[in-house]
Amino acid sequence: MQDAPLLSDAKRALLDRYLRGVGSRGNVEIRRRSLGSAAPLSVVQEQLYRRELQVPHIPPLYNECVNLRMLGPLDVIALEGAFNEVTKRHEAWRTTFETQAGRPVQVVHPAVPVRLPFVDLQGIPETEREAAALRLASDDVLQPFDVRRGPLLRPRLVRINETEHRLLLTAHQIVLDGLSAYQIFPSELATVYKAFSAGQTASLPELPVQCADFAVWQREWLSLNAARQVDYWRNRLGSESLTPSWPAKPRPAAHRFRGCIQQFSFPAALSDQIKELSRTLGTTLFLVLLTGLATVLHRYTNQKEIVLGTLSPSGRKRSEAMGLLGYFLNPVALKLSFPERSTFRELSSQAQTVLLEAMSNDDVPVERLARELNMGDDSSPSPFFTAVISMQPPMRPMDLPWSVTTMDVDSGGSPWDFYLAFIDGPDGLIGRAQFNPDLFDTKAIECALQDLQGVLWEASREAFDG
Repeated sequence: MQDAPLLSDAKRALLDRYLRGVGSRGNVEIRRRSLGSAAPLSVVQEQLYRRELQVPHIPPLYNECVNLRMLGPLDVIALEGAFNEVTKRHEAWRTTFETQAGRPVQVVHPAVPVRLPFVDLQGIPETEREAAALRLASDDVLQPFDVRRGPLLRPRLVRINETEHRLLLTAHQIVLDGLSAYQIFPSELATVYKAFSAGQTASLPELPVQCADFAVWQREWLSLNAARQVDYWRNRLGSESLTPSWPAKPRPAAHRFRGCIQQFSFPAALSDQIKELSRTLGTTLFLVLLTGLATVLHRYTNQKEIVLGTLSPSGRKRSEAMGLLGYFLNPVALKLSFPERSTFRELSSQAQTVLLEAMSNDDVPVERLARELNMGDDSSPSPFFTAVISMQPPMRPMDLPWSVTTMDVDSGGSPWDFYLAFIDGPDGLIGRAQFNPDLFDTKAIECALQDLQGVLWEASREAFDG
């Protein structure tokens, strides 16, 4: 196998920025939609909407909890005002979804100020407060949303003590992605909060468009450009399912979208080695992790081709969408081949090429590809992959002692069999493994995580000692 060329510093930075949800500022222009008519859903929003309506009795697998930890004295009135200002600014966070004349549409509601529900935990022992806050978050996440009635946000302010609070924001994924949770929401909230707490007027740049404007533009763009991308994926994936045959338990006849979460962390020494390995190979941290997971699945299944999924921030490629709260991710398939005696360097080089090509063809939703290739329906997970890997975007500096995570709370559901979400934290790589308990037990997931670490240690030794 021939190595693909190492990425230049500029291309490596661009790839890393894209995978973290930071798109390029191309010359594609999204315009404001005509008011007075209902707007369509984006293609990925429509998939989430239809699945919730068409597949009965599934867990609230699209509920996410943003856990914003705030240290230091807190001006609750200013925080409440800041939260309402952010909601007023972004139409997506005051939108519901319904069907009109057989077509799903977005309904944007006027901004109505809300009071933040408040829970003070100072009346219980200090050692119990963290667990109590987590229980509150879990209660909110396990309560389903009605996307047709809304609201699709469920905030709650929790006081741990006089100098520590938590803003727990449960939201439906149809209006929230990783960039929204880790960067846009906390950054805008902090900016407005600092102004309000100082008795000043907040100053944020005007948003050029809203999510519904993007959806209108996307539909028009796909009508002209989807065929080329469908042809690419037809040639790339073929019509035969290559999903890994890893699960040891028999698959139930009906997919129930059940899920559990296993949190994990990599040793600091391994995290450092992986980062050094990515630099040595001239690639990105994400691509090293992707190659490692694909290698584990290859060893488990002995399949010569492995297809993994990742969540491409395809909608964020347009500069007008970069500052919007909403959901702009599209799952894409990454097909890797394993010739005999392949080195990790060769596999990583192949993964780089595969990912770059996928990024150039990531606008067509995977469900449409399934229909075009006659491989599945809306009530089932992707026929192209059942294992998914992603890297959460980093937080932006906020000039406040605030931090955010979405890793803590289990909704009881999962759209895929196995999903690894990584964060490059200050103390090393951490993450969560979300898995289907109908197919795996906790021991199998723990073994997979250990084997992934083993593969990455092995790859490091191969690169540095070979």
